[in-house]
Amino acid sequence: MNINHGASPRQALLMLAPLLDEHESQLARQFDLVRAFDSHALEAVLADRPERFRAVVTNGVVGVPTPVMRALVNLSLIAVNGVGVDCIDLDQAKARGIRVETTVDILTDAVADQAIALLLSLLRQVCVADRFVRAGQWREAAFPLLGTTLRGLRVGIIGLGRIGQAIASRLLPFGVKLAYHNRNELQGCSYTYYPDAGSLAADSDILILAAAGGSATSRLVNAPVLEALGAKGVIVNVARGSVIDEVELVARLQDGRLAGAALDVFVNEPQVPTSLFDLDNVVLQPHIGSATLQARKAMGDYVVTAICRSTL
Repeated sequence: MNINHGASPRQALLMLAPLLDEHESQLARQFDLVRAFDSHALEAVLADRPERFRAVVTNGVVGVPTPVMRALVNLSLIAVNGVGVDCIDLDQAKARGIRVETTVDILTDAVADQAIALLLSLLRQVCVADRFVRAGQWREAAFPLLGTTLRGLRVGIIGLGRIGQAIASRLLPFGVKLAYHNRNELQGCSYTYYPDAGSLAADSDILILAAAGGSATSRLVNAPVLEALGAKGVIVNVARGSVIDEVELVARLQDGRLAGAALDVFVNEPQVPTSLFDLDNVVLQPHIGSATLQARKAMGDYVVTAICRSTL
């Protein structure tokens, strides 16, 4: 029998969302990883000494449900593999002294790139044309649709934070007219500021959503805002599904009161309104704004460092 009396028990680390294999392997050298990626696994974890967890790894979509945070009585660190904190009870975290680490600014470029890719795919009919070729229709006739150029169009950005500004800088070479809506006007910003989403939408051909999620922005883009954008307007959403009234959005895409939408996020992910599937005026993505190898590796590196350097 080999007994090491000097060995300390390994600290348990709760994983509510996965990391890349290489990052989980790094963490596994120091911690006992307890993965709870679905509700059944999480229930089992909470029934088995939840006080043993001092740190949680999660992402911006999963967050840490409030009842779970309450059950983790010794929690001192929440490491978010992302930037969204709308699914974390920040008031409770502050009251209990729980540190919340996010990969802020690491995924900015990847998400901004995705926003431009979505917009161009929608305006230039990329996905529709791809299906046209794959179906063998090009052999029978020329592609019947024409795309739209960005040059000269009015682009309104809701949420001119790091990601919103990165999107704006990528759009400038296309010769667009930029404007934005934020909770507060940005000093020194050359883009036109609008104090509310409705007035911005009324003066925009394209509305790009890059705002943070949470109660403050829930259904910020509602029926009046969509009405102001009009039947020729298009929307790109790389923010959170909650920022837009999804039911109203779908209805307007179906009946022509909105020209198109390119969506990377949805209200009840991974559930997507099935009525969108047969529409040619939408581009749909499975929330992959930050999903480049480079961004995800850098994000995972940050999470691992935050966990390993923390005094748990």
